[in-house]
Amino acid sequence: MRRLGAVIGVISFLAMAYSGQAEDIRAELLRILDLQKAAWNEPNIEGFMAYYWNSDEFTYQSGANRLRGWKSLLERYRKSYSGENWGKLDFSDLEVNILSPDSAYVLGRWKLDLKSSQKEGVFTIIFKRFPEGWRIIHDHSS
Repeated sequence: MRRLGAVIGVISFLAMAYSGQAEDIRAELLRILDLQKAAWNEPNIEGFMAYYWNSDEFTYQSGANRLRGWKSLLERYRKSYSGENWGKLDFSDLEVNILSPDSAYVLGRWKLDLKSSQKEGVFTIIFKRFPEGWRIIHDHSS
């Protein structure tokens, strides 16, 4: 009987520890999205891109298109969003889903207010924790 009590105690302790860790992860990922939004709205494309994985293995999908590589996404943003096309970015309906202590994905909605129009859609971004911190390794926006 003592063994069962000890096992239940260990499981309870691990659940509480994971719960605290999960809240820390959730808060960090939401903070990163706030930093990205603030950088975009400055406008500061380098600040916005800082939390994307700077790798040729990074992937971005939108509609029927797929890009590979951090540099490809940077070029796409620079080409598509410059001058009057920059706009003000906002995120809403954010849902953080933690898969492990080192991986998570976020569902949400994005809205871009442009000078004379508005664009909006949904996204799924996948985060992975690296030694330098959390980075987006995949972005699917539509």
